[in-house]
Amino acid sequence: MRAADALHAAALVGRRGAAGAVDFTLAPGHWLHVRGANGSGKTSLLRMLAGLLQPQSGSVHWQGRDIRRDFAAYCADMAFLSHGNGLCGELSAAENLRYALAIAGAPQADTTAALRAWRLADCADTPAARLSQGQGRRLALAAAVLSRKPLWLLDEPDAGLDTASLDLLDQALDAHLAAGGLAVVASHRAPGASPARKHTLDMDDYADAGNAVAIGAP
Repeated sequence: MRAADALHAAALVGRRGAAGAVDFTLAPGHWLHVRGANGSGKTSLLRMLAGLLQPQSGSVHWQGRDIRRDFAAYCADMAFLSHGNGLCGELSAAENLRYALAIAGAPQADTTAALRAWRLADCADTPAARLSQGQGRRLALAAAVLSRKPLWLLDEPDAGLDTASLDLLDQALDAHLAAGGLAVVASHRAPGASPARKHTLDMDDYADAGNAVAIGAP
């Protein structure tokens, strides 16, 4: 792996009996769209990349180092959004956002502006338990964006979002990539962000015969 190749999945196998291994390289400013049918392994791949699921074989490298060698440092560079939004139902939207940033060790940010940008200004004082599915998802995305992590791992980030919110997601991804960030996005939808910087991994192909991808290299 060259120094410029920030994220590298090396022959990852997530379950016993899998037909092939996932292998890809992603350079700064590029993103990977992971698609496939339910049960094809999209979430498992994201969890392996996040270091939350031990692969049957293979490894994940970040900036030339196996993430297991210094997992704390890797976590400091990575924002992971799973199917759940990770919100505390008793805290307000604004409190959840401030708490998420503190836990992530992120620098101070204008949470009021972030809530407004994600169409949540009217929900700032609303307990997260009372937010709609779409509002909760937008709040979790706002936290990921404000964390300023160079690597985003997003599992179905568009779940529950309306058309206007999908546009916000695409815009946020565009800005992240333009700043040199990377992202791996698992989604049934084909996001419209940065098509020139987009690469695709079809997990249905992986399940059938394996899929080796070399992408994003300068």
